[in-house]
Amino acid sequence: METARAMPEQLVIHDHDGGLDDFLALALLLTMPAVEVRGVVVTPADCYIEPALSVTRKLLDVMGRSTIPVAESTVRGLNPFPREWRQSTFVVDHFPMLNDRDAIQTPLVAEDGQHFLARLLTEAEAQVTLCVTGPLTTVAAALDLDATIEPKIKEIVWMGGALNVPGNVDPIQEANHDGSAEWNVFWDPPAARQIWETAIPIILCPLDITNHVPLTSALVKQFGRERQHPLMEFAALCYGSVMKQGGYYFWDVLTAAYIGRPDLFTLRTWETELIATGRSQGRTRVQPGGRVVQALDTVDLDGFYAYLLKQWRGG
Repeated sequence: METARAMPEQLVIHDHDGGLDDFLALALLLTMPAVEVRGVVVTPADCYIEPALSVTRKLLDVMGRSTIPVAESTVRGLNPFPREWRQSTFVVDHFPMLNDRDAIQTPLVAEDGQHFLARLLTEAEAQVTLCVTGPLTTVAAALDLDATIEPKIKEIVWMGGALNVPGNVDPIQEANHDGSAEWNVFWDPPAARQIWETAIPIILCPLDITNHVPLTSALVKQFGRERQHPLMEFAALCYGSVMKQGGYYFWDVLTAAYIGRPDLFTLRTWETELIATGRSQGRTRVQPGGRVVQALDTVDLDGFYAYLLKQWRGG
């Protein structure tokens, strides 16, 4: 007699945009025993889409999770990410550990990412958490396709925004911007504004907290010393490639960590508005009377680093 399968504590769909940290956020989500990742959508923002899809599928293969489907979103943003950032995806796609097999097993679905997301939400037997580590454009497009999916979204846990700190959009490179926006919002401010106008609960991982969670040289070396664990090797290769002047922070991985270990964080409620046009487009501004969101406010830094090491060692 077949034993009934227990319902996981959380159903999750990961929508990422192909940056180094996005792949590692996925790698962390897949180690969480109480989380079931129903699907992965790749949004073509901080990447070139073909290698980003390839890396995503190869990573799922390496982790023994090749039954999880992957979809390519076909949305487009207004403000392209810098080309040099997007090119890193080609490097990751050539990591030796991802290329031991001649063929990729993880399926790439035929439908586009926005239809895929809408379908998964419709079919889900319970509410689903969306872990979004790129722009919100694919989520907005899925809601345009089928507004009835909104109640199926338990919450959006989003790496996005800068509430009380400067953004990371460079006003020198983006001459028509004032530097107040974070890039995941700036890629498509109207789409983010569209999500702000829904009733979906939003938990932000903004620059306010990620600025305090740096990638350290000691941690990268620790990953490398334990490269007998595939995910530690993957982390060492990814993060070693960005250890240069200017620093790197745990943007997307910190976002994913909240799903697995919310006890490491404190949250703060803010009333906000999202500016969609003009020189401040993409700014997430604290505004009394505005849209209520929760934001990750503090994190147990030592606990977070220890959590990564534990999970990427294999639990």
